[in-house]
Amino acid sequence: MAEQNPGWAIVEAEFVAGSQTLASLPPPLVAEVAFAGRSNVGKSSLMNALVGRRSLVRTSSTPGCTRQINFFDAKARDGAVFRLVDLPGYGYAKRSKAERRQWGDLIDGYLAGRETLKAVLVLVDARRGLAEEERQLLEFVRARRVPLTALVVATKIDKVKKSARKAALSQLGREAGERVIGSSATDAVGIETLWRAIRSAAHVQPV
Repeated sequence: MAEQNPGWAIVEAEFVAGSQTLASLPPPLVAEVAFAGRSNVGKSSLMNALVGRRSLVRTSSTPGCTRQINFFDAKARDGAVFRLVDLPGYGYAKRSKAERRQWGDLIDGYLAGRETLKAVLVLVDARRGLAEEERQLLEFVRARRVPLTALVVATKIDKVKKSARKAALSQLGREAGERVIGSSATDAVGIETLWRAIRSAAHVQPV
């Protein structure tokens, strides 16, 4: 039976800022958790599910609509505060090479130097396995001077037959060298597990 009014549940969430350059990033005030993945992996939908909102984070039927780093503040029922960071999606071929390079520099600069960044959620479509972009991102996070927690999240797990989900997550885990959390923005699978992992990475006492 689901816990009623859990302390980890988000009760307040709001957009803080959007930055297209490292110089315009908002001040680093609270623990930040970044979300990264290919443009069609369901990143915005998952973020909305995590904060219990339908449209806080912009979603689009056209992949690659996020052209900046977007920051959202979220407050849990027990008072814990987080900043969720929506990174531009990668791997979308219709953007120009110059634009993708600019985004890449912005993402790399943010991931490498942001002192309040505690974890990076690397989102992977549960049906497709780990692509080269995800491998490179995991290597980048692991090589960071100040260690980060990498949380590998298999999105759209509801699209995988229930009988095949355990095997799919195990295969992804072997490829990533990390525990993989299955999630679905459609039916809220994995939301509590993800929040507990996020709180642990941000050094917030689990509830």
